Amino acid sequence: MRLSQMLFVTLRDDPADAEIPSHKLLLRAGYIRRIGSGIYAYLPFMWRVLQKVSQIVREEMNATGAQECLLPQLQPAELWRESGRWDTYTQAEGIMFALVDRREQELALGPTHEEVITTIARDMIRSYRQLPLHLYQIQTKFRDEIRPRFGLMRGREFIMKDGYSFHEDEESLKKTYQDMYQAYSNMLRRSGLAFRAVEADSGAIGGSGSTEFMVLAEAGEDEVLYTEDGQYAANVEKAVSLTADAEPSSFTSYEKRETPGTETIDKLCNFLKCSPTQIVKNVLYQALYDNATTILVLVSIRGDQEVNEVKLQNELTKLASQYGAKTILKLTVPDADAQKKWAAKPLPLGYIAPDIADDYITPPTPPLSKGGTEGGLVHPKFLRLIDKTAPDLKNFVTGSNESGYHVVGANWGEQFKLPDNIVDVRKARPGDRAIHNPEQTLKSARGIEVGHIFQLGTEYSQVMGGNYTNEQGEEKPLVMGCYGVGVSRLAQAAVEQSYDKDGIIWPVAIAPYHAIVTIPNINDAQQVEIAEKLYTELNQAGIETLLDDRNERAGVKFKDADLIGIPYRIVTGRAIANRKVEVVERATHNSQEIPITEVVSTIKQWIIQAIEAKN
Repeated sequence: MRLSQMLFVTLRDDPADAEIPSHKLLLRAGYIRRIGSGIYAYLPFMWRVLQKVSQIVREEMNATGAQECLLPQLQPAELWRESGRWDTYTQAEGIMFALVDRREQELALGPTHEEVITTIARDMIRSYRQLPLHLYQIQTKFRDEIRPRFGLMRGREFIMKDGYSFHEDEESLKKTYQDMYQAYSNMLRRSGLAFRAVEADSGAIGGSGSTEFMVLAEAGEDEVLYTEDGQYAANVEKAVSLTADAEPSSFTSYEKRETPGTETIDKLCNFLKCSPTQIVKNVLYQALYDNATTILVLVSIRGDQEVNEVKLQNELTKLASQYGAKTILKLTVPDADAQKKWAAKPLPLGYIAPDIADDYITPPTPPLSKGGTEGGLVHPKFLRLIDKTAPDLKNFVTGSNESGYHVVGANWGEQFKLPDNIVDVRKARPGDRAIHNPEQTLKSARGIEVGHIFQLGTEYSQVMGGNYTNEQGEEKPLVMGCYGVGVSRLAQAAVEQSYDKDGIIWPVAIAPYHAIVTIPNINDAQQVEIAEKLYTELNQAGIETLLDDRNERAGVKFKDADLIGIPYRIVTGRAIANRKVEVVERATHNSQEIPITEVVSTIKQWIIQAIEAKN
């Protein structure tokens, strides 16, 4: 392609609304253009990158026996109500675009396709003889992000590969799950990316086990905790670890002490000259369930630890049936305005004890509205949970339920009843000891999630009637798996992982073009003639090549070539007097002069070596 004929406009300065390097560079280099909040046009360079990523994904999926299809973006609301996820996606997470058509039918633009694929399976799969079956698609998805940011990383419209497998049993599912683990690893390696596969929380998708594939980059939104022996890696939302041992308490008898101005753990430790490991802190949360019931949750945890709200939400979801609900719509720390709606009297914030009385909650009244966060029934009792870090503490410090006072030397079973619900809701952190080997400590890295695989089990097939007949003639629910790759996200993640002060450094396998032939002076007939000849020969040899034949200064052309990140730049400059051209490798800026007759074979060999190194 001739650059003079392309839709190609670069920007000198970083766009004001771009926050991370990859977002800035893709806009500056003319790969994408913002159309609206979280909505981008993929311009010709970007579309070529996306096609290459899609092809790598397609080849790896096809190699496992998966079959490509295309599912509707527009989905009937009744399917989501069948699965029980309509409220979760439209109210709790609020990420689904929902609409009403002119026939008054509720519809959604699909952020995911579990409901659609399960509907197809229940209509078409009848017998175990049809199993296992794996279908996938590559298409546009939609998420109603409140704060779209980072370009294609968190947009409202994006390209994704999602696949769904159907099985007779868990053993068959696990085999496909492992096949996908390998296929996803292959996809990322072939795309030229450094990545880490980590244990993950299943979130709103559901299911038992899940693994995320993280592209390692400093701007990653996710924190990954891992051990250097390579035996453990997990998203911080899912990570588990061993805490440091608690220090023995210096308090030997129980007493109430005045502790003014000690609403925080640090202030309390300084005042009492004690370790945070000797403290039981009590954190108040407010959970809204999908039946409009609000629960006040008190979490007791060791003072040096933090609550992992993803783990907490999972525990509260498990308890939903106790309150006649299915799932949580919202989990928050209640601010002053929220407390006014249910608190019978002011709470002693910063001084709450594990036994704070239920009479702080206003007696229940009939629901003010159906669902939502502003109305509904407030449960009259605190739900008391205790993290596993706190039950073994002796002679600990905790609140007294009176502002300005704490108690010291307290014990479970004496001054305070040990809560019945002992849970793991603490946030693992760097420096913690690993469970598989306490001699290993957790390290931290930032990652961009580009892939996620799930073992769904029968979660969707049971509620939606997706059954098959086994060899014995019995009707059984289909066992399912789910596997997603963010195609557009992966493309931007590649930029976030590989750039320098001059611009993008594309991995060879997904670069929009392999090489760019630059003519420093288009008024020099010999430069133009040699460039045209190389441009033709390179493309004929299967080397995707651009020709920068614009009437621009050489310096502008060199800067643009660096900015757009084409792996190899061939310059028909002064070296042609010696029947050579200058070849510059974008990744290293290494420059060398190569005989014109050897350019095609040399570049081809470099491309083969670069791609094979990742396979």
